[in-house]
Amino acid sequence: MTDIFRIVNHELSSLADGLLLAGCIKFGDFTLKSGLKSPLYIDLRRIISFPKLLEQIAAAYLPILRPLSFDLIAGLPYAAIPIATAISLAGNYSMIYPRKEVKTYGTKAEIEGEFHAGEIALVIDDLATTGGSKFEAIEKLTGAGLIVKDVVVLVDRQSGAKESLEQAGYSMYSVFTITQLLDHWEETGKVSKDKLEATREFLKRSNV
Repeated sequence: MTDIFRIVNHELSSLADGLLLAGCIKFGDFTLKSGLKSPLYIDLRRIISFPKLLEQIAAAYLPILRPLSFDLIAGLPYAAIPIATAISLAGNYSMIYPRKEVKTYGTKAEIEGEFHAGEIALVIDDLATTGGSKFEAIEKLTGAGLIVKDVVVLVDRQSGAKESLEQAGYSMYSVFTITQLLDHWEETGKVSKDKLEATREFLKRSNV
């Protein structure tokens, strides 16, 4: 899906508004982990409290996944694990996930789930910013003998992740870009124009 794509599909329009209603995307005055002040905050971990929304999210990934070639999906901890689980159930895909912390007991597994070296793992994440966390996960997956070609996220924040991944030989797809969401909420009047403009200016500055 490209930046010029408008959210005209009813299901995607409903999902975009559902993310707003659930507080997964907030407008206001927030301090980010980097210390920057932001008028936008994206918290997709909240989706676990909204089962119907989670079901909608999984359904939105499926049309992107179907043309791609893979043997299993790999959800990234922690926010994307419930998303990947919902996709696994909706599409009947086998699922694994790379651990953030390697177990120091039992199997000492770095990756949970059933997989075999040489299989193709499609990476599922919630949000793409710079791509750093994707590369860390890909390193763990390929280190275990898996092949990674594609990454699919719910929201592309358009902060360089897609370009960084493509330079490294991976393709990234998203259900929404942040531009599409902002344009949609402007068209539908769901978010005030001053908040949208402040957000666009912030994103422009932070991506320079």
